Amino acid sequence: MNRIYLDNAATTQAAPEVIEAIQTCFRETYGNPSSLHSFGLEARGVIESARRNIAGFINASSDELFFTGSGTESNNTAIKGIVYSLRGKGDHIVTTAIEHHAIHEPLHFLETQGLKVTYLRNDDNGQVDPDDLKKAITGETILVSVMHGNNEIGTLEPIKELGAICRERGVYFHTDAIQTFGHIPIDVREMNIDLLSASAHKLYGPKGVGLLYIRKGVQMTPLLHGGGQEKRLRASTQDTPGIAGFSRAVELAASEMEKEAGRQSRLRDKLIAALLEAVPESTLNGHPKLRLPNNVNMSFACVEGEAALLNLDMEGIAVATGSACTSTSLEPSHVLTACGMTHELSHGSLRLSLGRTTTEEEIDQVIKVLPPIIAKLRAMSPLYKKQGAK
Repeated sequence: MNRIYLDNAATTQAAPEVIEAIQTCFRETYGNPSSLHSFGLEARGVIESARRNIAGFINASSDELFFTGSGTESNNTAIKGIVYSLRGKGDHIVTTAIEHHAIHEPLHFLETQGLKVTYLRNDDNGQVDPDDLKKAITGETILVSVMHGNNEIGTLEPIKELGAICRERGVYFHTDAIQTFGHIPIDVREMNIDLLSASAHKLYGPKGVGLLYIRKGVQMTPLLHGGGQEKRLRASTQDTPGIAGFSRAVELAASEMEKEAGRQSRLRDKLIAALLEAVPESTLNGHPKLRLPNNVNMSFACVEGEAALLNLDMEGIAVATGSACTSTSLEPSHVLTACGMTHELSHGSLRLSLGRTTTEEEIDQVIKVLPPIIAKLRAMSPLYKKQGAK
């Protein structure tokens, strides 16, 4: 059985060129980058070369880029670092109802410490209204955090406009770009971004390596205290092989991003159109146009998403029912709930996320296999039979 991987929003397969870069580094550049001897200097050279390469990819300066252990760590550092640094200047943060848990959970923790948080509402497509942000910012607001592209429904937010509002009001603006980094263009200058989080494993790089862009002049308190690595912002010996792999993944993205975005968008739209036509009572979730090139999120009435996922897995097709970080939870997706979806329909959602290796033949196979699975599950559903009787 040929297996089909359509869960690239959860993680991507490391590219062969990335694996080679990592292995070479493990073999040849194993010194501690903080050491003063030649082995350490070689490792430091690899890290600084990667820093310049990745910074240039988003139009940042190399001294504005800091390596972390994950996108979650980057998000936590951005939020808590600003809060701790500006504790005496304000106690209010603005975010959205559909952020990843790596944003919501640090904020929930800080709320127990007295921080005030405003959660902007979004429309049914998952977009926030810039006018709502203008109304939400107060004299006590110290940070606004809005994700670039939603990890579940793929909707893209008007980051440039939101950042401009924050810049005008003198409030720091952070974006979680973990789903978009390496997939669509990002220019931190043009988009008015003060802080940005990204993760290597979402763009065919290694797991366990992230980055945080911090615009020059932004005040920040570190989370980790110890050595002086990363300009004392992130104490810990850097993962030199992982950073080398991250840099190689960015090089590949820079050369393939535009072509791949177009190719995946075409396959995405083909899959959406075919499923909407073949499966009655199916719904596309997220913005129909302003969405990630690889994201398909659909709900099927009177079907349990987990059952559909397991049936697809038996056919060799890997998909998700929502965010990989919450896939073991029985709670409905907070993103779909925030978009006005009922709990019942939310439980019938599937996310299919394409990647570089996704072929048209694989999409055709999904179109062939998924509608009969939905029909089979509905035939066993008392709720669907009840609705049919009505």
